[in-house]
Amino acid sequence: MLRTIASRPFNGQCGQSLKIATSCEKSLKISSVGTKKLYSTNFDDKEYLHKSILPTYHFQKSLLRLGIPKLEKTCERYLKAQKPLLSPEQYSHTETIVQNFLQNEGEELHKELVANDKRNKHTSYISGPWFDMYLKDRSPIVLTHNPFVVFNDDPRPEYNNQLVRATNMIVSSARFMKTLKAEILEPEVFHLNASKSDTPGFRKFTRVLPQSVAAYGAYWYKAFPLDMSQYGRLFNSTRIPRPGRDELFTDNSARHLLVLRRGNLYTFDVLDQDGNIRPAVDIMANLKYILDEPTPQPEFPLGVLTTENRDVWSTVRSQLVDAGNEATLRHLDSAMFALVLDEEAPQDPDGVSRLFLHGDGMNRWFDKSFQLILNSAGTAAVNFEHAWGDGVAVLRYFKEVYKDTTERAQVSPDTTPANRDSSADVKRLDFKLDAGIKQAIKDAKEKFDKKTSSLDLHHLEYMRYNKTFAKQQKVSPDAIMQLAIQLAYYRQNGCTVGTYESCSTAAFKHGRTETMRPCTTATQKMCQMLFESKEMPSISDLQQGIRDCSTVHQQLTKEAAMGQGFDRHMFALRTLAEARGKVPEIFRDPAYKKINYNILSTSTLSDPAVLIGGFAPVVPDGYGVGYSIENNRIGFNITSYPPPRDVREFIQCCSNSLDDIYDILQGNAPARKT
Repeated sequence: MLRTIASRPFNGQCGQSLKIATSCEKSLKISSVGTKKLYSTNFDDKEYLHKSILPTYHFQKSLLRLGIPKLEKTCERYLKAQKPLLSPEQYSHTETIVQNFLQNEGEELHKELVANDKRNKHTSYISGPWFDMYLKDRSPIVLTHNPFVVFNDDPRPEYNNQLVRATNMIVSSARFMKTLKAEILEPEVFHLNASKSDTPGFRKFTRVLPQSVAAYGAYWYKAFPLDMSQYGRLFNSTRIPRPGRDELFTDNSARHLLVLRRGNLYTFDVLDQDGNIRPAVDIMANLKYILDEPTPQPEFPLGVLTTENRDVWSTVRSQLVDAGNEATLRHLDSAMFALVLDEEAPQDPDGVSRLFLHGDGMNRWFDKSFQLILNSAGTAAVNFEHAWGDGVAVLRYFKEVYKDTTERAQVSPDTTPANRDSSADVKRLDFKLDAGIKQAIKDAKEKFDKKTSSLDLHHLEYMRYNKTFAKQQKVSPDAIMQLAIQLAYYRQNGCTVGTYESCSTAAFKHGRTETMRPCTTATQKMCQMLFESKEMPSISDLQQGIRDCSTVHQQLTKEAAMGQGFDRHMFALRTLAEARGKVPEIFRDPAYKKINYNILSTSTLSDPAVLIGGFAPVVPDGYGVGYSIENNRIGFNITSYPPPRDVREFIQCCSNSLDDIYDILQGNAPARKT
C-alpha cells in the first residue's frame, strides 16, 4: 500500500492547511526522536515518554517573528503564478489591476497590516485571521476540513489486535500528554546539519541560554526550533459549534477518555486522582467491557450531528443544552481525546480510506481535537479537527505513539485484563432527546450519507522508480511528483488549473502555512512540449525542461518556507479590506478567484509510522491528491466527486506521466502522448 498523508489543504477562498512535514529541500522537516541518548528514557518510564534535557518550550520566546513580505514582491509573485493560468489578454488585464492596486489601495492596506503587526509582537500577522478563517467557516468539518492518517501495523502481527493495540495506544497517548504537560517533551527542531546539531552538545549549550535568546543559539548551529504554540490544544480539546464562529474549548484538568462503540459514547478515567496513569490491565479491562457491552446502536446516534453545517449544529447543541444535557456535553468536550472502536475491517486501500476519512458518521465525534480510530483488525488511524492547528502536533503525537507502542508496549496478546467490575468505572453517556433533536439527527444522517456516497477515491502504488532515482538525476523528488500531477491533469483535460501545495512556516513564532504554487510556466511548458508539439522535442530539451521545473519548484518552496510567498499576505490584506467594507478590484478580479479555486489540492508526507492518508477535494470539481515519494516506491491516494471528475482515469494519467518522466530522464523518448 502507498504511504502518504494529506493534511487538509486550500478551500478555494483563502486556503487551509499545512503540509505537516516533507523532505529537506521542500520545507521544514520536523525532527523525530532518534536513537541517540539525547535525553533520559529511564525517567519514570511508566508515566512519561522521556525527560528532555531541554524544556519543551525553551525556544518559544525567542523564535523569529514571521515577516510580512514587501508588497512589490507579493504582486510580482502573484503575477508569476497567474501567468500559466491565464490567456495573454486575461493576463494583461490582471497585470493592470495589480499595478493599480500596488499604487493605490494596496499601499494603504499594507501599511495598516504592518502597523497592526508591530502592535502585536507576541504573535504573527496571520495567526488571528487564520483562526477566524477556520472557525467562521460554516461548512461541515467532515470532508471539508478533517484529514486522516493511518498508522503502519505493529511489526509484531499478534499485537495488531483491537483490544491489545487500543490499550497500548491509550497508555502511550497518556505518556505523551503527561510528558508534554510536564514540559519535558523534546522540543521540535529542524536540524540543517543533524550530525553537528542533533547532539548532546547542542542541547547542553542551548540549555544554559536564557529563553529570551535560546533560539539564536540554535541558529548558530544551523538548527531551527519550530513553533509549538499549537500543542496546548492537542489534548482535552474540542471545537464547539457557535453561531457565526465556533469556539475552541480546552480543560487540562480532565482525566477521562471518550470512547465510541456502535454509536454509543462512553467515558472512563485514564489517570487516577493523583494524575498517574492507571494500570494498563485496568484500562484493558475497561475497553474489554465496552467491546463486550451488548447495547445496540442507538436509533438516534448523537455523533452524526458533528457532520452538520456548523450553524445547524450550533442550534441543535443549544437545544441539547436546554433539554438538560449541558453537563454531559461538557464532560464529552473535556475528554483527553476520542477513541473510536469500529466493527468494520476493510482490507483494500480504498475501503481503509473511506473508513478513516468519514466512516458511517455515527460512530464518530469529529469535533474532538483528534480521534484515534481502531478497526476490528487492529488497524489504527488518526482523524483530526483542523481549526486548532496545522497538524505539526498531530504528526509528533503520531510518531511518538507508534514508537512507544512498538518498543515499550504495556500489554501483549497474552495479557489478561484485570479482574474487576468495569461497570463501576465505565460511564455510558445518556442524552435527553426531544422530537426536534431526533429529527435533526435524522436530517444530519441523510445529508451525510448523500455527501459521502458522492465521493470517489482510488490509489496508485508505483514501483518503477523512487526518491533515490530522482536524487541521482539531480532533480527534486517533490518537484517530480508535482510535475507528474500537472502532466496528468493536462493529459486528461488539456489545460492548467489552480494548484495548491502548502508549506510550513513553523520556524517562526505562531507561523502557520504559506502556499506553494506548483503550476508554473516551467510545468506548463513541459505539458505543451509533450502534448501540443507536432513533433516530439529532443530528449535534451525535455530533460532540460524537467530540470527547469525542479529549479523553479525549489525556489518557490524556499520562499514559501521563509514566509515569502504571496497567498497569506494577500489573504491578510483582503481581510483588512473586508473589515473596512470596501474590497479592492484585485480581489474581485476573476483571475484572483480562479487561482484560489484549487481544482488540484495536494499534500504529502513520508514517514516510517505512516501507512496511508488522505482528504477530500476542496472544490466540487476538484481532486484531493495525497502523494508520497519514498526510497522504494511512489504512491498516490486521490479523491474526487464524480461525474465532474474521474479519479480512476486521473490515477492512470498520473501513472502514465510518471512513466514519461522516467523515460525522459533515462534518455528515452516518452512511450506515449495520450
